[in-house]
Amino acid sequence: MRIVQLIDSLEVGGAERMAVNYANSLAEKMQFSGLIATRKEGLLLDQVNQNVSYLFLSRKAVIDLKAIFRLKNYLKKNQVQIIQAHSSSFFLAILVKISMPNIKIIWHDHYGISQDLKSRKKVSLKFASYFFLGIIAVNEDLKKWAKNHLHCSNVVCFPNFITESTIVSKSIKLKGQDGKRIICVANLRPQKNHELLIDGALILHERFPEWTFHLVGKDFIDSHSAKLIEKVKALNLTEIVFFYGAVNNSKDFLKQSDIAVLTSLSEGLPLAVLEYGLAGLPVVATDVGEIAKIIPSKEEGFVIESNNLNQFVNSVQVLIEEENTRKIMGKKLHFFVEQNFSKNSILNEYKTWLKSLITFID
Repeated sequence: MRIVQLIDSLEVGGAERMAVNYANSLAEKMQFSGLIATRKEGLLLDQVNQNVSYLFLSRKAVIDLKAIFRLKNYLKKNQVQIIQAHSSSFFLAILVKISMPNIKIIWHDHYGISQDLKSRKKVSLKFASYFFLGIIAVNEDLKKWAKNHLHCSNVVCFPNFITESTIVSKSIKLKGQDGKRIICVANLRPQKNHELLIDGALILHERFPEWTFHLVGKDFIDSHSAKLIEKVKALNLTEIVFFYGAVNNSKDFLKQSDIAVLTSLSEGLPLAVLEYGLAGLPVVATDVGEIAKIIPSKEEGFVIESNNLNQFVNSVQVLIEEENTRKIMGKKLHFFVEQNFSKNSILNEYKTWLKSLITFID
């Protein structure tokens, strides 16, 4: 098979990272694996393996004829059979398919607000779905939504998976004391609910003044991130809660941390929690999206009610006070993630599914 991943940018985000993960992993399993960024590059460009064919379109408008022609030429030159379009990039894939009808489109749905699917805009997606050969949803809620609202019968759910990065990032020393760090990997978006984390940090700081919180994720330089930074200042937590911005590889940051948290109001199947597990960290996360599938019991981590400050503080306190619990929980989550969210098991199912859709492709 000859397949490319289509994504709007290579900035650090869940959909973008999965596009890179698929491109890198499929390069080991298929005749041709490509990755195309349509609008923006970003930190994840450093994560793209050398055996992946990469193209940046520099698309400037919704209908950019130069970008469309560049994409068509690339697809023809490399004899691409399938475009796997992630998130909103499906529109460009459809524009190309109109003049290249033999191209097959798989749409990969990463929609992160799965708690509020009733308000999801679907008019354009309904029309677009006539052009989809198949749809990949990252959780069961999105799969059900696609089956109920879109015009494509070939819908499957494949969870996100993680891969070990081969990129050696410049080492950044986290602030705070060794052995007393709590990390959160999440872009500064409202649905990530960093407010809960900051409120919890204030309470926990009074009880455990040596412990610090480390927020890793893109700052969009907007009113929301400004409010978060101002909140930290107003609560006199500037030496307790630290912001680091986006990084292309959080592995080194996780190695320096002792507890990992995710306080989201909504999620799909977050890569951050999978990365926490791969790093062997004990986790406190809210019960949204499919987090409970990654942390199925209290042996693997603490899953708390969304926006419940008391549960958040109490769970983190247990992990602060009980070092042995941290170690055991981290090991069990690591084992569970390795067994259930490895790239090999998911990609084998993925490849079987593709072959069932396109039986004439070798």
